[in-house]
Amino acid sequence: MEIYVYGTGCGAGELIDAALPAERVTAFVDREPRPARFLGRPVIAPEELPGRQLDLLIVASRDAARIAEELDGLGIPPEKRFFLKNHLEPRDRNCRWELAAEVLGEDYVNRIRGSERLIRVPLWTERERVAGPESDNDYVRLKTLEAVCRRLGEIPGAAAELGVYRGAFARWINLLLPERKLILFDTFAGFDPAESAGEGPGFLAAHRNTGAERVLAALPHPERALLRPGLFPESARGLEGERFCLVSLDADLEESTLQGLRWFWPRLQPGGVLLLHDWDNPGLPGVKRALARFEKELGRRLPAVPLCDVCGTLALAK
Repeated sequence: MEIYVYGTGCGAGELIDAALPAERVTAFVDREPRPARFLGRPVIAPEELPGRQLDLLIVASRDAARIAEELDGLGIPPEKRFFLKNHLEPRDRNCRWELAAEVLGEDYVNRIRGSERLIRVPLWTERERVAGPESDNDYVRLKTLEAVCRRLGEIPGAAAELGVYRGAFARWINLLLPERKLILFDTFAGFDPAESAGEGPGFLAAHRNTGAERVLAALPHPERALLRPGLFPESARGLEGERFCLVSLDADLEESTLQGLRWFWPRLQPGGVLLLHDWDNPGLPGVKRALARFEKELGRRLPAVPLCDVCGTLALAK
């Protein structure tokens, strides 16, 4: 059976770690920029799909609507496609649940089958900035970011993100706070091997598939961004005097998250907000442990509100 996977990011990495050994994948599919290989398998362009013996194309990307239109143009029939991000639209794009269950296992497929969601639009969206298909991947998180940015007002300080990956969330911060300096901390090459030992190979490979140029290309106002590559907190040397109105802490792993809390919290302005991503993500339990350790060091609980977004963000206010 020839199985193709559209995407070489986190969705594909999670698929490989959870349900589909990489050796069963004939090839991964992605648009530029794409690596030559992903998890040891070749990566091809979508235009190379027609004419191949394709039994199942698993779409592991959040951009389902655009990819579906692209596959229509390439003549790939709907019954050969299976969308993992099936919760981003009211409609169900999947035709062959049985074949997907045969390949990926019934438990995994049933989780996808039951994940459709409908979210009402907030009343204040007549002046919204976060809108359109890009926001569908994590609507609650992004609309919360927009609401927070609307409230920052005269609170001084820069914005920052620790754990940038491909710049998807940094893009929205940059769009919503175009006059603020945006400091982005990341290795821009994946996780520290020492800290990430034991994580799934798909998870690790997906996070290596990025780069500083790719992040800058995603930003609407790249001239306002300062990239600090390297391991944190060494990458923050020279910035000890900075103060922040907004911080996105998305480091995934326990020690990096703890270091981020220790460094950013004292530098967060009164009225500022720190968004701790993955705090309630069962797949990344180190984030919650890091916050518990930090609060123990402080000797108190921090004021916080959990969000009902995809990965369980915790909003901490100074």
